[in-house]
Amino acid sequence: MAEIFDQRLNELRQRFLFCTGIENSYPVIKGRNGQPVRIDQMEKCGHYERWREDFRLVLELGLEYLRYGPPYYKVHLGPGQYDWSFVDETYNELRELKITPITDLCHFGVPDWLGNFQNPDFPDHFAEYAGAFAARYPWVRLYTPVNEIFIAALFSGQYGWWNERRKSNRAFVTALKHCVMAGLKAKAAILRVQPLAIFIESESSEYFHAIDPESRNLADFYNEKRFLSLDLCYGHDVKASMYLYLTDNGMKRSEYEWMMENGRRSKPFCIMGNDYYWTNEHYINSQGKITASGEIFGYYVITKQYYDRYHLPVMHTETNLRDPQEAPFWLRKQWENMVKLRDDGVPIVGFTWYSLTDQIDWDVGLRFENNRVNPLGLYDLDRQIRPVGIAYKQLVEQWRGILPLESRSINITRTL
Repeated sequence: MAEIFDQRLNELRQRFLFCTGIENSYPVIKGRNGQPVRIDQMEKCGHYERWREDFRLVLELGLEYLRYGPPYYKVHLGPGQYDWSFVDETYNELRELKITPITDLCHFGVPDWLGNFQNPDFPDHFAEYAGAFAARYPWVRLYTPVNEIFIAALFSGQYGWWNERRKSNRAFVTALKHCVMAGLKAKAAILRVQPLAIFIESESSEYFHAIDPESRNLADFYNEKRFLSLDLCYGHDVKASMYLYLTDNGMKRSEYEWMMENGRRSKPFCIMGNDYYWTNEHYINSQGKITASGEIFGYYVITKQYYDRYHLPVMHTETNLRDPQEAPFWLRKQWENMVKLRDDGVPIVGFTWYSLTDQIDWDVGLRFENNRVNPLGLYDLDRQIRPVGIAYKQLVEQWRGILPLESRSINITRTL
């Protein structure tokens, strides 16, 4: 199977993955009346009605890859029960248009019948769903099993914003381990059906800056904590302080060992997708208060830290900027950081502006249903191209014939 993966990865090296995505988050939050309400970004942004138009906009930009996933909560109706109707329509269209999906199977939420990420049954049910998806769509090769596990666990289990809306280290660790186990079991289920599958993790790349000398120890702790999701996904032994943190907050030694074993087993089939936004860097003080720092190190420095830890091929899987006039400059900055990383030997295989269209309420982290448009997309919600969309289209035209040739000289090897 490892030889099959090498063959598939070599295919990817022949073409750079210029990509965008359809924002498809669907967490459950506390509504205005105090009752749970699901925030479905594909519904809010009009994708359910305009998906054919959206796919054609992808082609208009000159793109061949799309981060895309069906609404998990609508498809998985119960154990062994699925409604594939919308998935059949959209995926048949993607195949017809020759757009390659990077299939996002779980994006910040679960079906109502599964409850939330605290449910210990979630990993097994999710793996069943992933296997069923792979069997139904055997032509799909690229997957993101569980999107941004660190953020999903943090916002749901520790910040009290989404889904279970808990505020404790124990709830964070529980959500973290269940999401990691779900992802690992899903990878195994997919590979049993589709041995050519490649898994492109999409994880937030974070950094915590000490605001003063007294804050350095706490910043060091958080700068280890940021790696937990990928450490567990890839079977990378955590530092002693993190192991104590995990086990003090409910993770069993047997669970940790299972993730180490299965993470190492699936790592050779993975590309490390990392997301970088202006909000990914933070200040922290000695009391643990976290505030925004804005871009200090930037994509180059932080991605190099992650690459040096895991030694996997990299894909820039998300970025955007809320200011439509400044967005083209942000795009160029991200692109130049990525090109420099490639020049310095980091095997980056793709780049993504996320998302195709504007989004709703991400300015408040989807905590509240304000229905405020965030101008983050390549197109607005009327499907009119934004300046950053024009800039990205030009960038793709300029670089399409250059990066694949350069990719062949990058030494991408499996990490066993």
